Amino acid sequence: MKLCNIGHNFDYEMEKLIRLFLPFEKIEVLHTEQADTRCAVCEVEQNGDNTIVRVKLVLENGEAEFSATVDKEIPDTRKETQHELGRQLLYCFEKITGYRPDWGILTGVRPAKLFSRYCNDYGNDYAEKFFKNKFLVNEEKLDLCKKAVAGEESIVRLSNDNSFSLYLSVPFCPTRCSYCSFVSHSIEKAQDIIPRYVELLCRELEITAEIAKKLGLRLETVYMGGGTPTTLSAEQLNRVLSTVNRCFDMSTVREFTVEAGRPDTIDADKLLAIKKNGVTRISINPQTMNDSVLENIGRKHTAQDTVNAFNLARQIGFDNINMDLIAGLPGDTFGSFKNTLDEILKLDPESVTVHSLSMKRASTLNTSGQHSEIQSGAQASEMVNFARDILAQNNILPYYMYRQSKTVGNLENVGYAKQGFEGLYNVYIMDETHTILACGASAVTKLKDNSQKNIKRIFNFKYPYEYISDFSELISRKTEIGEFYDKYFKRD
Repeated sequence: MKLCNIGHNFDYEMEKLIRLFLPFEKIEVLHTEQADTRCAVCEVEQNGDNTIVRVKLVLENGEAEFSATVDKEIPDTRKETQHELGRQLLYCFEKITGYRPDWGILTGVRPAKLFSRYCNDYGNDYAEKFFKNKFLVNEEKLDLCKKAVAGEESIVRLSNDNSFSLYLSVPFCPTRCSYCSFVSHSIEKAQDIIPRYVELLCRELEITAEIAKKLGLRLETVYMGGGTPTTLSAEQLNRVLSTVNRCFDMSTVREFTVEAGRPDTIDADKLLAIKKNGVTRISINPQTMNDSVLENIGRKHTAQDTVNAFNLARQIGFDNINMDLIAGLPGDTFGSFKNTLDEILKLDPESVTVHSLSMKRASTLNTSGQHSEIQSGAQASEMVNFARDILAQNNILPYYMYRQSKTVGNLENVGYAKQGFEGLYNVYIMDETHTILACGASAVTKLKDNSQKNIKRIFNFKYPYEYISDFSELISRKTEIGEFYDKYFKRD
């Protein structure tokens, strides 16, 4: 498709809006109009004191054209011009396709954080009207936004100026799911390097703990994610988790999470190793409770395996279990998604995270062309709206939200929880509340200065073999942590 931007430089913004409807379209950006069977012409013209925007969209199944005048009384006319172009482009797509995304033209990762900022700067009424009238967000998503803000803010207030969280990366999985683009390696291919990886991860944890102690930081949450951490053996899990307990001051920790993840990696010995090391929260993530959909996405377990793993965790004593689901998986229908929610509610988890399928370029679904319905978000929207309603009926309420690019229907990922069982780390990482010290391959340390809003990222090596071969260089980068705190924090 040709994107012809005339009289402005909103190339990035217009391209993102096109991708709400055509997520993997190859887009050629031009600054002159060129006729084509697939093109979007987005034009800005100054006419005296007035700014006129015009948008014309041509697709195989139709054409549409809309225009508007930008209110010259608005203080930031440049931003309003960008928004007006976006609205007119959305109207064109809506006229041709009959579909409007629930979030309108809002494409950011953290809509709740943006809404909170508007409320703080201009008041709640202004924020609500802006989201509805400028971003074209519908009432349901606006209500979700307000509830997520309330949940997130209550958790953010728990953090102190010297707080931090710890993240551990275990980038291994039993198999690679077809929708996944994360850096994860199948156990079959990575088995030989896992012992060395565990050894170095423990060493990195020791060094990181020394830095945190020297800086006088207060540990709030610990999160072990992946990949699938329970691809490690019980002995390896015990070694890593006991290193955390031995090296860090755990007396202030509010939450200790391990993403048990795939049910086919969970057994009693692993759960016992996790439990005895003081973990307070685990995730058991079926994604769907429909066996045919599990087969479609390359999972080697069944819905019954999920039930068995969950019941085993309960027997061992875990009383804070999260379950992850995905709306919009290939082969899933509204009826089968409803079945998933029904089966999950029978298990009665403390929290449920509902993700919308995000089609990344590196995922098998995208590269194999299996998911032809990616351009239609109506069914996925019906799924996530049903999840919100049925979970609320069971007192499982939204407490945090974020979004990813190229998500079916431009939809959101939402954490729902019973009161008192909200996942604190989830909020801290998405809100950028405080420093996250991260260990392991592909982990990213994020340093946060609470007073001046400075953020610095320190990247570990992406792949496990790089992590192992270049470990000394990785450790040398950790000197940047102390340098950051010396620069931005006053310490005795």
